[in-house]
Amino acid sequence: MDNFEKNIRDNKALFDVHKADKSKLWANIEPRLESPKQKVKTIRLWNTPVFKVAATIIIALGVFTLINTRLNNNSEQNNFASQELSDIDMHYKALVAYQVKLVKNNTQLSFEEKEAFLLFMDELDDEYEVLKEELQKDLDSERVLEAIVINYKKRIELIENLLNQINSSKKMESDDVYML
Repeated sequence: MDNFEKNIRDNKALFDVHKADKSKLWANIEPRLESPKQKVKTIRLWNTPVFKVAATIIIALGVFTLINTRLNNNSEQNNFASQELSDIDMHYKALVAYQVKLVKNNTQLSFEEKEAFLLFMDELDDEYEVLKEELQKDLDSERVLEAIVINYKKRIELIENLLNQINSSKKMESDDVYML
C-alpha cells in the first residue's frame, strides 16, 4: 500500500466526524427549484397566426392540385376519345358517303325506295349524334365508341345488302335474256 491509502485508514475516524445535515442541505436546494405554482409559459404552435396561414395555404394548394389532376385526367381521356372518334369518323364517313352515293345514283331503285332508304339512314345519323353527345358527357367512353362503330357498321351493312339485292336482281334479269 502506498502512504495515501495508509493515511486514510489511520484517520478514518476523523472523516466520520463531519456528517451532512440533510435538512440544511435541502433548505439550500429548495429555493433554487421552480415551484409548481410558477407555470412555464408554453406557446402552442398551432395557435400562432403564422402557422394558421401556412396551414391554410398548404390545404388550398392540396385541394387545387387534386382538382387539377382530376381535370387533367378527364381531359386526357376526352382527348383520347376525341382522337378515336375522329379516326372512326374519317374512316366510316367516307365508306358510308360512297355507298349512299351509289344508292342515290342507282337506276334500279324507284324514287320512293331511295327516299325510304335515305330516311332510315338519317335515323341512324340521329342515333349517331346522340351517341356523340353521350361521349362528350364521358359516360363510359369505351362503350359509347363501340356503339358508334356498331352504328356505322349497321349503315354499311344495310347499304351493302341493298346493293347486293339490286345486283342479284340484275343477274336474274340478265339470265332471262337469250344471247345468240
